[in-house]
Amino acid sequence: MAERPEDLNLPNAVITRIIKEALPDGVNVSKEARRAISQAASVFVLYATSCANNFAMKAKRKTLNAADVLAAMEEMEFERFLEPLREALEVYKKGKKEVSEQKRKEKEKKETDNDKSREEEDDEERMEEEPEAENDAEEEEVEN
Repeated sequence: MAERPEDLNLPNAVITRIIKEALPDGVNVSKEARRAISQAASVFVLYATSCANNFAMKAKRKTLNAADVLAAMEEMEFERFLEPLREALEVYKKGKKEVSEQKRKEKEKKETDNDKSREEEDDEERMEEEPEAENDAEEEEVEN
């Protein structure tokens, strides 16, 4: 747990970016308002985490999962956020699956490329050995 209350605040840059994205162009926000929004956001995150943790504890788990967070949002009476959160979760899962699939394909390609490189090296070695074998055979004929 954080030792100081200010350790619990979200980064100012993140808060400022969220505020700018939420408001129309030309709207200014004072430092005092940004600070208040930052503190409110931090309190919200702590409360949501605490509620989600209660659901995990009831299920005798130490790890919070998405279902715990969704249940916490419902318990906190933020039902209108449930559908957007589910949609965001689906997008996250799809992105994670695509990244995993891409990594698998890159690994397979790398293995295929390595196999081809090994085959090419073996071919080169055989080609180098063949002239030597021919030279050895010619030398034997000359000696005879």
